[in-house]
Amino acid sequence: MTPAVSANDSTPEGTAPEGISHDDRLLGTTRLLSAFIAPFLLVAFVILYGFPGETKRLWSWTIQSHLTSMLLASAYLGGCYFFVRVVFVERHWAAVRAGFVAVTIFASLLGVATIVHWDRFSHGNVAFWIWTALYFTAPFLVAASWVTNQRYAAPPGAAQARVPAGARWAVAGVSGLALVTGVVLFLTPVWAARLWPWTLTPLTARVVGATFCLGSAGLVVLVDDRLEAVRLMNEVQLVVFALILLGAVRSRHELIGDRPLTWVMGVAFVALFVVSAAVPFATARSRGPGRPLAPLPSKE
Repeated sequence: MTPAVSANDSTPEGTAPEGISHDDRLLGTTRLLSAFIAPFLLVAFVILYGFPGETKRLWSWTIQSHLTSMLLASAYLGGCYFFVRVVFVERHWAAVRAGFVAVTIFASLLGVATIVHWDRFSHGNVAFWIWTALYFTAPFLVAASWVTNQRYAAPPGAAQARVPAGARWAVAGVSGLALVTGVVLFLTPVWAARLWPWTLTPLTARVVGATFCLGSAGLVVLVDDRLEAVRLMNEVQLVVFALILLGAVRSRHELIGDRPLTWVMGVAFVALFVVSAAVPFATARSRGPGRPLAPLPSKE
């Protein structure tokens, strides 16, 4: 005999009572926002990485250090890659949600830095007004997109590949260290500049700090151990680290060799680049042939 089903029990599995299906979909609005942001990041990369000595003419403010320009440019191209993947490739919110949190932090800090150092910007340059418009609105738009899309988040499935416990803590440790470094740079720019591997002003120290805070995306492993949750973040990290290392070689004359942090960071970035490059091969071998990552169940 089939038990009676009340109105409150008639919601299909995977669907919230309010009618939202937790199928981990990427919303059209999330893709649309990503498509809007990506071109700005690509243009910024071309300017800062291709013409680091022309920031007085082409950028929102004059950046004296080429290394600072190329560090910021590296983050921009990594962000562009991320948002292009959101638009054209990724299907699940789990794969990208950590990136939206990190971008919200990054954009918020740059908005604050713009206000604090308002007098350092080139107010007559059109690039400044584009910068201001973006960083006074992007934190709210990206955060709103996260809140909206998070309503469709799905819990981990039993068949989905997971990040091993040891790797989870390693990723969380590196991400936490990047976040702490970024916060210290942002809150104490003058003091931190005395230790930094190259010359920083208070404004560029805060900008570099905001860039390091992007590393906080890896902290997602503390709440979501799915491999899918960190896969794209690892790919972005690989792009960023490769460009930073190339930039360091291009502008090696700016590095201050008698500061211990110069050598510590140099070794750390090389090590992280090697590990990031090895991760896809290691995860492929651990799954074995013919065992692709299981997709989340589709809710029609």
